[in-house]
Amino acid sequence: MNLLFQQEPIVLDLPDAEIIYYPHFMDTIEADAIFSELKNTIPWQQDEIRVFGKIHQQPRLTALYGNKNKTYSYSNITMSPNPWIPILEKIKLEIEKVCPTEFTTVLLNYYRDGKDSNGWHADDEKELGINPIIASMSFGATRNFQLKHNSNTGIKKNILLEHGSLLIMKGTTQQYWKHQIPKTAKPIGPRINLTFRIIK
Repeated sequence: MNLLFQQEPIVLDLPDAEIIYYPHFMDTIEADAIFSELKNTIPWQQDEIRVFGKIHQQPRLTALYGNKNKTYSYSNITMSPNPWIPILEKIKLEIEKVCPTEFTTVLLNYYRDGKDSNGWHADDEKELGINPIIASMSFGATRNFQLKHNSNTGIKKNILLEHGSLLIMKGTTQQYWKHQIPKTAKPIGPRINLTFRIIK
């Protein structure tokens, strides 16, 4: 794996947050190959979620990989990890070079088209501990990543997450901010997102 790094990341100037964005963390050829391999080899699943007492199909496909026995729960879903595979381990090691930590788990999201989405939430589950580090790798179609402050509703931020980009959220970001990938009516291709995290 020969990744090309953007040497100067973009540090977002937002209160109560530490967010760093690498628009070109990985070169296009490498990102194309990884997207194709993940799309065709990951055992994608579609879980059911309960929203206001009603059961719905989750509006995207998911998979979990990570260290043994590190289950992850969110939205009344508990996922058990598949063992690490080489392609995910290689990406993890490259991210850890710019984000000095040791990730235990990666949650994969597959957005098949503009109808697939991820609603407003924070990555604040108890398994992640206080002030977790989340490293989010994007492959495929560019999608709009929206942020809003919990108490100051006038503070919002949109980021277009590009093919081969890396977004790192750390510090108090999950305490004070929520984020989402909204639906879009525009014709848009598939996107795969890898969110690396540490399960305590």
